[in-house]
Amino acid sequence: MGNFTAVVIDFETTGLSPGYGDRTIEVGAVLVSGNRIVDRFQSLMNPGMRVSGFIEEYTGITNTMLSTAPAIKEVMAQLKSFIGQHHLVAHNASFDSRFLDAEFKRIDHRRTNEFACSMLASRRLYPEAPNHRLETLVHYKKLKTDGVHHRALADAEMTAHLWLNMIADIKATYGVRDVPFKLMQQVTKVPKKGLHDFLLKKATQY
Repeated sequence: MGNFTAVVIDFETTGLSPGYGDRTIEVGAVLVSGNRIVDRFQSLMNPGMRVSGFIEEYTGITNTMLSTAPAIKEVMAQLKSFIGQHHLVAHNASFDSRFLDAEFKRIDHRRTNEFACSMLASRRLYPEAPNHRLETLVHYKKLKTDGVHHRALADAEMTAHLWLNMIADIKATYGVRDVPFKLMQQVTKVPKKGLHDFLLKKATQY
């Protein structure tokens, strides 16, 4: 796998926590290789329960749409194949990883792929942004968007463009020739004040 290869993933869900019985209702995932999106995966999923009016309005995904969607376990099996051994990226990865792991557990699969969080990386790289919500960062960095927020594939694609933009900015600003996944993971954990020195040092290593 090349340094730039990762699957960027986004879920729409019935609520905030699988621990309280919430389920996934849509997944969007894009495979990023080199500096572009090379493959896409998207599906609605029938959660076996009605979603609230709030979720219908927030996502645009209605109970009618979900009633004819495939079962979650069917989609998760396909998603497992799409992800393969690739690293994973999500905007607010703690949210998406919890749902991914909960749904994988239901099909007796345990994730070994490592996650990185584009939101945590953006807080360090763009501390002057108004906030670090995905739609705000897309406008702030003037990234490519089709303007549809809170649909899984659109959000996964925007997150991928943000991720690639952050890698490009690290290269341009710090002279780091190669930005592997592990380095991006480290960026998400470095104290904000220490990021500048950390990346200057990395320029001599990569």
